[in-house]
Amino acid sequence: MQAFTEHRGRAVVIDRPNIDTDQIIPKQFLKRIERTGYGEFLFYDWRINADGSVNPDFVLNDRRVDGASILIAGENFGCGSSREHAPWSLLDFGFRVVIAPSFADIFYGNSLKNGLLPVVFGHSEIDQMKMIAHDDPEATFAVSLLDKTITLPDGTALEFEIGDFSRYCLINGLDEIGLTMEHEAAIATYERSLAYYGVRAI
Repeated sequence: MQAFTEHRGRAVVIDRPNIDTDQIIPKQFLKRIERTGYGEFLFYDWRINADGSVNPDFVLNDRRVDGASILIAGENFGCGSSREHAPWSLLDFGFRVVIAPSFADIFYGNSLKNGLLPVVFGHSEIDQMKMIAHDDPEATFAVSLLDKTITLPDGTALEFEIGDFSRYCLINGLDEIGLTMEHEAAIATYERSLAYYGVRAI
């Protein structure tokens, strides 16, 4: 997966609690076998009206937020089913960071395993960031996983928490397969030892 160390980007706000994975990527678009191509279907039922026209009232259809790569959302983001397509669609659309007061556990874990950084802040910090993003869609936020900070346009640095293991994997671009392959030499040695005793590794 793509490593994450530092990122600078503009933010967009979807100020709703309990945004579930079927709202993030509706079930009818889960037929692809690749991890890519889901971005065009992100929040599809909110972006597109029933008649196929674009919903002008949904924030992601506002041209002023085109290219925003940081999503600020409400509580319990990513609840519902455990589909891994949810972080895939956010990443494919261009988001690298999601900020919320809380996340559903499975979504949080899936995000970390796919290179999407979920960041938890308290309501006061999030309200501050929402106000900045609303007032100036061009405002840039700097996210540092190295320092575990988000720096606001005025230079204020807000610290966030993330587990050491997840942070290590993100900084080094390691998913579960990549993490396993760090031990390739030891695995090969073990397999050779099995062969010596006539045991075939599965």
